[in-house]
Amino acid sequence: MITGAFDPTADLVIEELNRRAVPVFRADTAWFPSRLAVAAGLDGSGWRGTLATDRRTLDLTTVRAVYYRRPTPSAFPDDMPSEARAVAAAEARRGFGGLLSALPARWLPPPGRAADAEYKPLQLRIAAECGLRVPRTLVTNSPDAAKEFAEQIAAPVIYKPFTPIRGTVDGRSVAVFASLLRAGDVGHSSIATTAHLFQEWVPKAFEVRLTAVGSRLFAAEIHAGSAAAHADWRSDYDSLTYRVCEPPTAVTRGVHRMLGQLGLPYGAFDFVVTPSGEWNFLEVNPNGQYGFIEQATGLPITSAICDYLQGTDT
Repeated sequence: MITGAFDPTADLVIEELNRRAVPVFRADTAWFPSRLAVAAGLDGSGWRGTLATDRRTLDLTTVRAVYYRRPTPSAFPDDMPSEARAVAAAEARRGFGGLLSALPARWLPPPGRAADAEYKPLQLRIAAECGLRVPRTLVTNSPDAAKEFAEQIAAPVIYKPFTPIRGTVDGRSVAVFASLLRAGDVGHSSIATTAHLFQEWVPKAFEVRLTAVGSRLFAAEIHAGSAAAHADWRSDYDSLTYRVCEPPTAVTRGVHRMLGQLGLPYGAFDFVVTPSGEWNFLEVNPNGQYGFIEQATGLPITSAICDYLQGTDT
């Protein structure tokens, strides 16, 4: 398991694998090279060698699966010159990271595929190709284009960041969520500063988090209990209620096709369901959180992940 030091989702999987008596070696790429040593040689049939910390040693030939969660970058001494740090970081990524990717193991998810799938414009195109309903969308840094888009669709417009944006301002934790825009904001001059994603607002009865693990799908309705959560449920978890649901056949088919095109064994899909029952695709996270859904609904997602890693999912 490759992930950061604090990862409750990874903890769930490790607990279940421990219950199944499956050996787990957990490490973070930040440990390399100061707290994680690698020594591996190619003998013609594959890479043989070890990963070692000061407490444990892993035989690379025994690795059957890799759960690639949320690792952090390699760490180097503070007094290392910036030029040397840049070179060391690149060599660590291609050398250490390359060795891991060369292991003949089952990955959840494959790092390269997961990185590609993070691009929302790519997701949206593939979702539409796979038969999923996608809201009208604009990517632009032109205030005039944004204003024209809003005028053309003649409907409320929502802004969404391409990546999770969190930070600290004046000592306070802040985050940028999806926001329903007022008419005057759609053509604001600040749009010119970078790429922005605008979508038509889809009237919602509720949203759905659909978690796909291999061929298995786990869907849960998410009902917002506040105005903020109605715009973006991530902004007010305390107001949410959940209910297990069954996705329509067309959505199930589209999700499986999309995972196949993206080359992903796992995806956390978000949908808006309209009052008339239409499912609209919003995004897929190739390594999204699922623990809050499992805790609220009892859906056996952790078990499905462990089945996939063990190769017992078929």
